[in-house]
Amino acid sequence: MSHPKTAPFGAWKSPITADLIVSGMTALIDIFVEGETIYWLEGRPSEGGRNVIVQGTSDGDAVDITPPSFNVRTRVHEYGGGAFLIAAETLYFSNFTDQRLYRQVPEYEPQVLTPEGQKRYADAILDSQRDRLICVCEDHAGEGEAKNTLSTVNLNTGEVWELVSGSDFYTSPRLSPDGSQLAWIDWNHPNMPWDGTRLWIATIQTDGTLDKVQCIAGGEEESICAPEWSPEGVLYFVSDRNNWWNLYRFVAGEIECICEKEAEFGYPRWVFGEKPYTFLTENEILCSYSQNSRSYLAKLDTNAKTLNTLDVPFTSIHSVTAAGERAYFIGGSPTEPTQLVELDLKTLNYKTLKKSSTIECNPDYFSIPEAIAFPTEEGKTAYGWFYPPQNKDYQPPEGTLPPLLVKSHGGPTAATSASFNLRIQYWTSRGFAFVDVNYGGSTGYGREYRQRLQKKWGIVDVDDCTNVAQYLVKEGRVDGDKLAIAGGSAGGYTTLAALTFKDVFKAGASYYGVSDLEVLVKDTHKFESRYLDSLIGKYPEEKHIYEERSPLHFTDRLSCPVIFFQGLEDEVVPPNQAEMMVEAIEKKGLPVAYVPFAGEQHGFRRAENIKRALDGEFYFYSRVFGFQPAEAIEPIKIMNLD
Repeated sequence: MSHPKTAPFGAWKSPITADLIVSGMTALIDIFVEGETIYWLEGRPSEGGRNVIVQGTSDGDAVDITPPSFNVRTRVHEYGGGAFLIAAETLYFSNFTDQRLYRQVPEYEPQVLTPEGQKRYADAILDSQRDRLICVCEDHAGEGEAKNTLSTVNLNTGEVWELVSGSDFYTSPRLSPDGSQLAWIDWNHPNMPWDGTRLWIATIQTDGTLDKVQCIAGGEEESICAPEWSPEGVLYFVSDRNNWWNLYRFVAGEIECICEKEAEFGYPRWVFGEKPYTFLTENEILCSYSQNSRSYLAKLDTNAKTLNTLDVPFTSIHSVTAAGERAYFIGGSPTEPTQLVELDLKTLNYKTLKKSSTIECNPDYFSIPEAIAFPTEEGKTAYGWFYPPQNKDYQPPEGTLPPLLVKSHGGPTAATSASFNLRIQYWTSRGFAFVDVNYGGSTGYGREYRQRLQKKWGIVDVDDCTNVAQYLVKEGRVDGDKLAIAGGSAGGYTTLAALTFKDVFKAGASYYGVSDLEVLVKDTHKFESRYLDSLIGKYPEEKHIYEERSPLHFTDRLSCPVIFFQGLEDEVVPPNQAEMMVEAIEKKGLPVAYVPFAGEQHGFRRAENIKRALDGEFYFYSRVFGFQPAEAIEPIKIMNLD
């Protein structure tokens, strides 16, 4: 056995390269089961970020269903989700290029279903009795913001007809088993779906229109999601009326909680189509729930109201579905990449149908995350996952501590988990410590924790990210002179705000981050156009708060280098957000780098761009912190440094 080499943190040679990561990377997005057949949606960076429907076969293989010229992705709410449906062996899907719906039967090419225009479609269900789809439709044809409706698509003519309108947003149309009732969720500005939504039911008349429409739950202070009908026609849903997203049902005009637990059985609805539970029988549900950002799989007896947590080795679980005695879900753990799992519900034996990464690597290069709780402002506690440096081939010089990279997740109403992430291992295997922060406002800790960010975006999140860094310095685990922070989207804003308004970090990386809140509130898309009402305040009435919390107006306070990565087709955070900040920092004379990517939107999907960003950020820190990378990396131009 060879002895570890001694080398400075950051200068360790790692087998987990950016090339390796993107070469074997597949995003597992959604699952659909019809009868005994399973289908799933894959995102492939190696194919320019194309999304492909894949069908599992009886011999354990998989075949692509959608042809290479199609990309199964919708732009409803810009974030998409719920882009396909399979019924009676027929596939219905949204194609990214033209946003039209297509129909594809086995062994034939897809045929266009909806007419040309500026409509987008998501979250479709089949109404077989009336030969139509019911879906969310987002129409961009008129002036001003897009119009969202529940609409029907005639399967014979492709005609699109409005079924429900008048609210700003719709999601989750769900048809009762006998086809006589429809349930759905809506909400209005300025709410986001995790703030306040309403659950509706209606009777479907013989002509397909709705009658006896009634709101049965929800409001301004209750977030409802995931409505589903039981096999016997009872409506179930998830609500946070008791602070936690718990399971309820609507029976004989009354709402009944069927599992009261300090845990989350739902998710923030950034995308359509997520499945936190499914029915095994009329009285048994298979569900996932999370506590302290760790997921569990469980069976829920709806009569006895008892929850039986299953012993499975996965700490991140979503897209739960089932067929007979088999369950399917997308799961991950601290030591295994995200994978599509088939689980025998009797024996709890499982097999992997597809892994998100085909990379084989010695686990001695993997850092195991440690759940941490740390003190923050007002005597409160915040949470995160800490990853120490780990590489079996290296040890640091005696008496030295590692640099720390603080990761601020996006959203900001989202969360991070301990699921295996090769991009984190990229850093830790090179000698960086890494902390993934679930700052106040993150999901997974109840509504009250989620609402810590109300009117305090740019304050609570920034405090928590700086406090976790100072906590780890105080604990003697990282080098206080080598602290960096990075994040994408809302996490990019937190990054820029922390670098501007705090004097803790020595470098940072913003991925499509917000620098000017006023520009964001004027330029962003409909789904998030009023999001800042709750995070910051009303605009323009509270314009001064927007100015006070915008890093762009306070570049004079910046005193450390920053690198920016930006998709040039980003409609959520337009490129001017990064470009204005880069110009201001360059004029100040601070080291700054800007890496734009043509053809990318909000989040990078192409393999070459994912690699360029990962290596580019590492190269940037090597120049700032003064270490020599063990591998050759394509340089990034750093203004005011090169």
